[in-house]
Amino acid sequence: MYILINGQIIMEEQILENHAVVISNDRIQEIIPAKDIAMYSGYSLIDAQGGYISPGFVDIHSDYIEGIISPRPTCLMDFKMGIREAERILVSHGITTMFHSLSIYKGNGFAPKPIRSPENVNRLIDAINDTSTSEHLIRNRTHARFEIDNINEVERFTKNVAEGKVHLISFMDHTPGQGQYRDLEIYRKTLQGFNELSDEELDKIIAGNVNTEKITLEQIKEISRIALDNKIAIASHDDDDIEKLSLVKSFGTTISEFPTTLEVAKKANEMGLWTIAGAPNVLLGGSHSGNLSAAEAIQKRTIDILCSDYYPAALLHSIFKLNEEYGQDLHEMFQLVTLNPAKAVQMDEDIGSIKEGKKADIIIIEKMDDGYPMVTTSIVDGKLITRTVYRVDANKGTSFNREALYS
Repeated sequence: MYILINGQIIMEEQILENHAVVISNDRIQEIIPAKDIAMYSGYSLIDAQGGYISPGFVDIHSDYIEGIISPRPTCLMDFKMGIREAERILVSHGITTMFHSLSIYKGNGFAPKPIRSPENVNRLIDAINDTSTSEHLIRNRTHARFEIDNINEVERFTKNVAEGKVHLISFMDHTPGQGQYRDLEIYRKTLQGFNELSDEELDKIIAGNVNTEKITLEQIKEISRIALDNKIAIASHDDDDIEKLSLVKSFGTTISEFPTTLEVAKKANEMGLWTIAGAPNVLLGGSHSGNLSAAEAIQKRTIDILCSDYYPAALLHSIFKLNEEYGQDLHEMFQLVTLNPAKAVQMDEDIGSIKEGKKADIIIIEKMDDGYPMVTTSIVDGKLITRTVYRVDANKGTSFNREALYS
């Protein structure tokens, strides 16, 4: 049992000061005035040192696990080891719930990753699912990203959805000429980045991918029906057309991942879809594919959620960059990585905010002397997972000591 003191608490409605968070077992027991701490006995105090007491981050789109398990094109590490090592990294960045985004791709001309073969994707889905019944640090969930030209994997994908091994699905179409690659020149350059091919070979791949066979709309609707029956949220991917938004919403989609233009993002919002952008987009100052600027869209209030996409550190740093460099309200920026994604995947009854009765998934964020934000404490399910202390050598200056106060 813990009491978190001396912090600025990120609540649903505001940033609350001069209060403390009381944790009992796996739940947030209550939020109390700081002056009432003395009334509680038998609790360990954790001093936030004036930092932010935030809900743990909820990341609903990240393929980071792929790079951990397959760090080189030809190697594949043990899956269980990969998940456990990924957890340690993710929690250090404040992520307490991760939807590992697994790509169910058909060959498309990009350099193959062994982790993306159908057999290995299925093994990883099983391994992630098994974490709930074994020792683990964070909440591990599966976001299955189904490429709609992968007609050979429809049966197995549908089976995993029906069996509850998948917790979020998205339908993707990476064929050139639309979506993320509506600019064929960008598609060509991306292919060149993965392969050493002649112009003739590139032209052949592009032509083949443009004309590839895709699953039918009826199949998409049937998979969606099974997902909805199992209370699994559905996302569309790289929406680039307002008409497409109407289509995807017709089969139960509630999330629009990476809308490619400001116009489409705005319309998705108006239609009641949750909109997602990548936090790395904020840090880089724009999309690596030449699409929507996340910072601009957030300033226009057309993006609801930030995901780490492929770089876990981006969540923490993007919310502070949006506040400090773009003048966005810090409380609202925290919602992009906590409560909003929890709502989008229907987990907000338990996680996503600091509220009495909810799960105690909480992090403490402090700033170093140069203003650099860092996660110094993480708590998941009421259990203290990590404490981090930065230091300066004694002979080189004053030590930066953020030790927790326990009593």
